[in-house]
Amino acid sequence: MTYAITQTCCNDATCVAVCPVNCIHPTPEERAFGSTEMLHIDPRACIDCGACADACPVDAIFPVDSLSAGQREYADINAAYYEGGEPAPVTTEGPNFHAWGEPVFGRTLPSDFGPLRVAVVGTGPAGMYAAQDLLLHTAAEVTLIDRLPVAGGLVRYGVAPDHPATKKVGDTFSRFHSHPRVRMHLGIEVGRDVTAEELAAHHDAVIYAVGASTDRRLGIPGEDGPGCLSATSFVAWYNAHPEAVAQGVDLSAERVVVVGNGNVALDVARILVAGPEALAGTDIAAHALEALRASRVREVVVLGRRGPEDAAYTRSELLALKHLPGVELVVDDHDPRTGAAIDAAGAGDRAGLLRGLARVRTDAAAPTAPAGAARRIVLRFHSGPVEVLDDGDARTVRVTDGGGGTADLAAGMLLRAIGYRGLPVPGLPFDEASGTVPHEGGRVAGVPGGYVVGWIKRGPSGGIGANRTCAAETVGTLLADAVAGALPAPTGDAKAFRRLARRRNRRVVDARGLAAIDRAERDRGRRDGRPRVKLATVDELVATARAGRLPRLARLAR
Repeated sequence: MTYAITQTCCNDATCVAVCPVNCIHPTPEERAFGSTEMLHIDPRACIDCGACADACPVDAIFPVDSLSAGQREYADINAAYYEGGEPAPVTTEGPNFHAWGEPVFGRTLPSDFGPLRVAVVGTGPAGMYAAQDLLLHTAAEVTLIDRLPVAGGLVRYGVAPDHPATKKVGDTFSRFHSHPRVRMHLGIEVGRDVTAEELAAHHDAVIYAVGASTDRRLGIPGEDGPGCLSATSFVAWYNAHPEAVAQGVDLSAERVVVVGNGNVALDVARILVAGPEALAGTDIAAHALEALRASRVREVVVLGRRGPEDAAYTRSELLALKHLPGVELVVDDHDPRTGAAIDAAGAGDRAGLLRGLARVRTDAAAPTAPAGAARRIVLRFHSGPVEVLDDGDARTVRVTDGGGGTADLAAGMLLRAIGYRGLPVPGLPFDEASGTVPHEGGRVAGVPGGYVVGWIKRGPSGGIGANRTCAAETVGTLLADAVAGALPAPTGDAKAFRRLARRRNRRVVDARGLAAIDRAERDRGRRDGRPRVKLATVDELVATARAGRLPRLARLAR
């Protein structure tokens, strides 16, 4: 019996490090690692030890014999990756089968080197991988800062609620929140409460992991009208982001048009048509669950400007749509190029995964009731939005058609999911074209002691696990600068920064407050039979953090 990696693979390569026979590829040292959709286990070399499954932070690895019906395709996906190639070489010398090379100690510092004090701005995966690297491999003291009064970033507010296994990577990060060398200041925004210069003055180095918090625009007429919003806003809405408008989504129409062909587009399409009772067992926002229970949406049309062979979504996310209960997945064949690409595709190609799906013509006026399913998702390739028309009584999305003309699709809402974009960071240079901070190996250009990691460093590409190698590069650059004496000496200490932060913002949440929020959300979830019920506003989060601290402070006062 061998193991297989399935849909929720996070690509952080923890499994690669523990595999005794080097049968998981691509590894971080291989060129393909930077672009792979997921990692793969070679069934010819796997020795069934289960070490990879034990180490996986998102529970994505299972014995092939135990895969459910919806997961069995992943055994073939893993095996197909190695077709035509030889299995990884194995040496039987010694108790471990790894073919070890010369040891590399990439995080070695001189024995007399004092501990660095590093601020990490952003508590999502990129920031926490950087903090983890520093805490595990150096004696650094880390200050965690986030503009929201709760930690988690993308894990908490970006991962779809029906992907609970992916969210488990947050458990890996949360163990560092209460680390003895960590100080946490949540609810502090750089540029609003403290300046970049003040932050740098109290630390040897500052790592910015602020992500890409806004979205790209379509640039079409009507895009700013009612019923048109970004996937960024929609994802924030159903994930209980405190800056989202709780009642800001109208689901009273039968059709929604989603523009984009990436994983986020598939996420929002899936949430819109998923059965509300299935979502009731997740940590979806309470207001979103209520709205979805009353939703009239029966059809989601997903538009892609290019063909199925060029779709940006991963194969694993598309496969998940094919097994969604009560939902029919179909392909719009308005353009003959779509069917031709599907028929000519190989089994491992993205377009080949669409073989066997029904091919339909989307009714312009209203969605057609799917046969044998309550709802459906329509993949419409070679089609992009031209204009959104709204006469007050009805809304129409005008899209390109296969013959060079246009077609009008009646739709209650248009969601754009065409990519994220970073925003300027006060005090740092910014590249408007790429939406990133200019850097060299993570070192911010022209800002001694300033570093970047994650999407603000490399652009909005790569999933959660890609941030691990990204953080390793940035931390490596930082430590090399420290050894070379290139870091400016701080003028203030940790206590001084704490006083400064609390003087500027009296609602700062620390690690004990964060733990109180976590307990409260889990307690609310247990009452409702859910993993947690999120607190959805800044006031609720701050009040809960303070209330959780009061009993402990009272005990200390006695």
